[in-house]
Amino acid sequence: MHATKHIYIYRYDFTESDLAKLESRYIFNKEESNKLLISDIKVDPSTSAFIKKRLDIITCSNDYNVLIDQIKAEDIRTDGFKVEYLILDGDTTRNTDRLEKVKDIGYCIDTYPDYYNPTITYGVCHHKGVWYFGVLIKNNFAWHKHKQKPHSYSNSIKMNIAKALVNIATEAKEGEIILDGCCGVGTIMLEACFAGVTIEGCDISWKTCKNARENLNHYDYVSQVYCSDIKDLKKRYDAIILDLPYNLYTEATDSEILHIINSSAEISDRLVIVSTSDITNLINAAGLELSDYCNVSKRGKANFTRRIWICKVVR
Repeated sequence: MHATKHIYIYRYDFTESDLAKLESRYIFNKEESNKLLISDIKVDPSTSAFIKKRLDIITCSNDYNVLIDQIKAEDIRTDGFKVEYLILDGDTTRNTDRLEKVKDIGYCIDTYPDYYNPTITYGVCHHKGVWYFGVLIKNNFAWHKHKQKPHSYSNSIKMNIAKALVNIATEAKEGEIILDGCCGVGTIMLEACFAGVTIEGCDISWKTCKNARENLNHYDYVSQVYCSDIKDLKKRYDAIILDLPYNLYTEATDSEILHIINSSAEISDRLVIVSTSDITNLINAAGLELSDYCNVSKRGKANFTRRIWICKVVR
């Protein structure tokens, strides 16, 4: 029986549901559903804030007993293994039965397990009538270290959103060069650098540029930060992320926002724009083609919503 290569298990807050789905469309060209996505595309779970685990399929079968025979035939001999049962949407297997199946698979592996510090973790799951077995890769959440960056603002974009913006901007392609056009203290830049994406930043405030550079240096990331109006940049980028100014101290007028958008459109064909207000009229005034859109609310603040527009430059 042919097996799809990877099963991705998602975890996110309800306020980020639309963003998780938007990100999945740009990574996998399909939308996650019920916190689950099956794809032949291989992605490190740690590049996304919303992907909790990836199961790399070794074998699968409609018949559980056949699956066990297939696992035995693999003749797995890896010391220090662990087996986990993954509960997917629609799986009604009782807890006692899940534990028995974990034991069944453990007995198929002719080496000693290690439940606390495994060298490898295997996963078993049941989805739409098919049993799957494979290697389980987890999001290591190493990017959480960015919470301890030296400089941060209360209005800084959340890391979860920043990571999604990077994936959306690059469309999960390798070798993309992107710009954070209103970089602030570099929250988006940190997530891009962590993911191995080439990113540069610019901001008109010398102080925020200084803070962004110090944040990057703190994690030994190498990236260029320009203290400049975006109109003065001449280099072209594969995509530009614009987290537009919005708070009491950095609020921009419509003419200033239109200036930022138009200047960005001069040096890139793809813009990912974030704003707390509806700027559809400005996007239309700039002559951009709207490709996709979503809202991200903030738990506990019903009146605060970030709007995300994915736009193409029509030339």
